[in-house]
Amino acid sequence: MRYTKYAFRVPEEKIIRVITNTDAKNEADDQFAIVHAALSPKFENVGFISAHYGVDRHTDSMERGYEELKRVFDKMQIDHTDLIFRGASCPMQTKEEIIPSEGASLIIEEAMKDDPRPLYVLFLGPITDLASAYLQEPRIANRLTAIWIGGAKYPAGGPEFNLKNDIHAANVIFASQIPVWQIPQNVFERAVVSLAELEQKVYWKGEIGRYLFEQLNEYAQEPEARNNSFRSGESWVLGDSPTIGVLLYEDRFEYDWVPAPLFGSDMQYIHTPLNRPIRVYRRIDSRLILEDFFAKIALFAEASK
Repeated sequence: MRYTKYAFRVPEEKIIRVITNTDAKNEADDQFAIVHAALSPKFENVGFISAHYGVDRHTDSMERGYEELKRVFDKMQIDHTDLIFRGASCPMQTKEEIIPSEGASLIIEEAMKDDPRPLYVLFLGPITDLASAYLQEPRIANRLTAIWIGGAKYPAGGPEFNLKNDIHAANVIFASQIPVWQIPQNVFERAVVSLAELEQKVYWKGEIGRYLFEQLNEYAQEPEARNNSFRSGESWVLGDSPTIGVLLYEDRFEYDWVPAPLFGSDMQYIHTPLNRPIRVYRRIDSRLILEDFFAKIALFAEASK
């Protein structure tokens, strides 16, 4: 699926294959990243995989996310047949456990295709499905790039939600040869918007714009959001959107090549020189990312009239 209703054209050699793996019903920011990916004409969107967000809050978190993916694409009036897939329903219990899923199979199938266009797999939550795919078919390691929103600030690390939801999977991938672009917590939290800005630039942009705003505003009233000191009441972090942003503009002077660490049970980084280097972002251009999203949803709403 590739949306191309723009006055500009993306050169064919710049088009990339993209799979988006999202814990879509965890809170309210994934939905913005999903829409952004769907509306980016550089992306040949191969599929959107529903990821779990752990089993502590909801035992059916993956299924909730799957229904949310359907809801988002229905609001956009985009046919989601053969576009959305179920991922693993729970985290791995050991580093050797394989959790088969439609999502893991999709990753393997697309990675092993004879297609010259690069494949990027975006992870907006835990990295369970990639770890399961890799354990089933290690040859995918040099056939895709994983972009992950996860892990705490370097060099120490510490508690971070996406990592917490599958530490074993993160250790599998960080110890592998898969190219990884990591966007840690102190960087992805820079994608800050005010709710007034969202009301002005998103709420009025068609059915999907109204839904994006209303579902965020609804979640913001939930106790888990209201009791979080991180929430100011007038701002929100669209923390999943940088996965799309670094494919639109890589911020090539704003990352370091770091030997991939491993993760302890406390989510601290265990630094080792034995693993291959990965790209770790230290800054992103959050305004470019957000303004690009605002422009695309406005143009989409206009074209949909």
